[in-house]
Amino acid sequence: MSEHSTAENNVSLAFEGRAAMVTLRRPSRMNALSRATVLELGDIGRKLASNTEVRAIILTGEGDKAFCAGADLKERAGMSEPEVLEMLHLYRSELSWLDTPKVPVIAAINGVALGGGLELALMCDLRIAAAHAILGLPETSLGVIPGAGGTQRLPRIIGEARAKQLILLAERLTADQALEFGLVNRVIQAGADLLSETLAWIAPILEGAPLAQSGALTAIDAAFGTPLSEGFDVELGQYEACLKSEDRREALQAFAEKRKPVFYGR
Repeated sequence: MSEHSTAENNVSLAFEGRAAMVTLRRPSRMNALSRATVLELGDIGRKLASNTEVRAIILTGEGDKAFCAGADLKERAGMSEPEVLEMLHLYRSELSWLDTPKVPVIAAINGVALGGGLELALMCDLRIAAAHAILGLPETSLGVIPGAGGTQRLPRIIGEARAKQLILLAERLTADQALEFGLVNRVIQAGADLLSETLAWIAPILEGAPLAQSGALTAIDAAFGTPLSEGFDVELGQYEACLKSEDRREALQAFAEKRKPVFYGR
């Protein structure tokens, strides 16, 4: 695995074949989101935007205790109210690439994912969790509300009623409960290696047609806040783009030749 660490070393970027591995590296602080960490994530997002070899991005945390415990409360305690609001704007400017990627983004939740940590996972397309993971948005118990998109993304993923339940009651879910709620897509068995399991699970993505996957994500995203007729138009436009691609011709030829297709994203 080739690896690159940022200057501050709060986040690392490594590559496992066609998968980019983005790892929060503050285990002593439960991988909490300091200002520097958020800025480093933004830098990595900009680097990955120009990488045409990457087929999927995996976001995880270092260690086995925490994916991300949310905001760095020690740092936050020394911030003025305007500085806290600035942080919320940084979440949007520096982390939006997770929500609007060219390739699928998968959160590999290796432990606690609370507050901003869960909101980080909600930005991703898919979520896989270790058996011991704990997930929740406890902000209302601290006198605030989720401020990094949690009130908007959570109901889109698990429905309004359950989102209100989790947020208003400040509930914390086990990995199995999160799976039942539809908050995560998969839970791996205790003792299994999370990243190995994640890479095996997303093998169809890594081997699949990038244009089709990107088009599917664009069309699915259009289903929210868009009239059905407009969503159909987006879907049709994305389908037409796939129809004209070399990848589609390769898929048809591979089918005729009874072999596995090789996709290049063009």
